[in-house]
Amino acid sequence: MLTTVFRDFVETSLDDSLVSTLDSMVGASEVAPGGFVIFSRPMSDQRFTEVYSGWYWQVMAPEQTPFRSRSLWDQELTSDLANSASGIRFRPVIGPDGQNLRLAERDIMLPGSEVVFRYMVAENTADMEDQVARFSRILALSFGVLGVGLLITTFLQVSFGLHPLREIRRGLEAIRSGSSKRLDDEVPAEVQPLVTEVNLVLDHNDEVVNRARTHVGNLAHALKTPISVITIEAETGKSDNLASVVAKQSKIMQQQIDHHLARARAMGRSRTIGVRTHIASAINDMIRTIKRIHSDKDMEFDLQVSDNLHFWGERQDLDEILGNLMDNAAKWGKSKIRISAYRTVPTDNYERLCIEIEDDGPGVSLKEREALFERGTRLDQSVPGSGLGLAIVKDIAEICGGEVALMDSGLGGLKVVVSLPATSPAPSEQS
Repeated sequence: MLTTVFRDFVETSLDDSLVSTLDSMVGASEVAPGGFVIFSRPMSDQRFTEVYSGWYWQVMAPEQTPFRSRSLWDQELTSDLANSASGIRFRPVIGPDGQNLRLAERDIMLPGSEVVFRYMVAENTADMEDQVARFSRILALSFGVLGVGLLITTFLQVSFGLHPLREIRRGLEAIRSGSSKRLDDEVPAEVQPLVTEVNLVLDHNDEVVNRARTHVGNLAHALKTPISVITIEAETGKSDNLASVVAKQSKIMQQQIDHHLARARAMGRSRTIGVRTHIASAINDMIRTIKRIHSDKDMEFDLQVSDNLHFWGERQDLDEILGNLMDNAAKWGKSKIRISAYRTVPTDNYERLCIEIEDDGPGVSLKEREALFERGTRLDQSVPGSGLGLAIVKDIAEICGGEVALMDSGLGGLKVVVSLPATSPAPSEQS
């Protein structure tokens, strides 16, 4: 492409030179008494006097001997006089000694003559071709050097620019082999966010594994005593109430298993990346469930929840919390349950979501409130339940990074306040 542009430029320059020479020939022309053309002054370029120099001019007319430059010697430029050249015309021709010429020609009628003379000037295109060839070589060399430079630059960029990523890969291999637990934080600023996120994921996995080990140990310890009691009773064979002992200890074991399974589920789902739960939808769905469970009570639900609130976590965890709290409120409440949800001032870079569930029941004294969070604690044995509800709520809230508090309700009963991580509303949800 560039060579073609350069060729066009050189050829245009050559054509301009030919036209200028042609105009000089016409300006120096005179009609001799015999009706043929002579020049009043010689052409200034000496190459027109050197034989076969590559620069030639010629003036010809029908039935006249061509008037030509000395450089043509005994040769002449051919032209079809029958084909008019009223305007300047360019064409390639073969000149003396087989030279490739670029020829410009034009028909001129001089003053005092009725003869149309064909003025022609030609130049060897060898110089032009040499210039184009030299330009092509320089262009090829330049692009070659540029290409090599780009390859070297790309190699250096890949070698040095991707060096931090290779370090991260080696760090991950070290973590997989067990020789390291985290990636090195001393990395360029460009990859620092990646290293930080990977380390957070690794820390989270370690935390999950450690919690799992702790809960397995706690579960084993919790089941050890009931199993020992059953084993002793079975081995002695002296107990008359073995069935009741087995039933009682089995119930205790089931409570422990339910409690630890709930903690394990919440722990595995806590702070899942990119997961958020719509609060209003979860509460409305749970209200319909509670109404079916406690269909014997005509409970009134006072709902004060904005539609743009979200919980930063899985729907199952929120359902576990809401289900236990709303079930307790329905058990103890007389006729009304108030549910409120709102966002609080951000702390620790996370907005807090507060959910309040109140009932108009008898309430709970200050002395008894702490006992409600203990596994298996039931203040009133006449009301069915396992005694695990608030303990499970507290465990899930703490695993999710929240907390639970018990207060007096304005309705006269108990108010449970759960503080949880909250997501910010999506742009379309913000007012």
